[in-house]
Amino acid sequence: MPNIIRLIAGFALLGGAVALFIFGFWPWGIVAILLGIIVLVTYFFNENMLLAQWFLRKDNMPKAKMFLDRITNYESQLIKVQHGYYNLLVGLIESRTAPMKSEKYFKTALSLGMQMDHNIALAKLSLAGIAMAKRNKREATLYLAEAKKADKNKLLADQIKQMKDQMGMMDKQQQVRYR
Repeated sequence: MPNIIRLIAGFALLGGAVALFIFGFWPWGIVAILLGIIVLVTYFFNENMLLAQWFLRKDNMPKAKMFLDRITNYESQLIKVQHGYYNLLVGLIESRTAPMKSEKYFKTALSLGMQMDHNIALAKLSLAGIAMAKRNKREATLYLAEAKKADKNKLLADQIKQMKDQMGMMDKQQQVRYR
């Protein structure tokens, strides 16, 4: 449902609730207020995005992809704040099947902007992993440093440490090859 229709329906339900209160239909007025609030909340939090995030946490990629595929045009169906998060979720799902193709989604998510620092750190950590897979150590080191700076609550500290250890192993493998 487009966002403008959600707003119109939400405010219409709230207006109807006020009319029901005026005419003395209190129980129906309360129901109309609850429905209006739910519709207005879905303007700010798209239900497909919420369900996709929930299935990602449950590690159910096919269902998460199914809910993200329901968003056909994210620029019109989501508010501007959610554009970066949409690309982050698509990138996370895409990284399971084709890691190199997911790079554009992570870069788009970072360019569109996200409000939570740990999501920025997650995108940069994923880009560091892609750079390591491309054997681009300089870019991977840069992304790891940025991810560490963005991870203020230390939610990704273990993954960052593992990635640094893997970069050290990458150096040792290159030294063995050249001998």
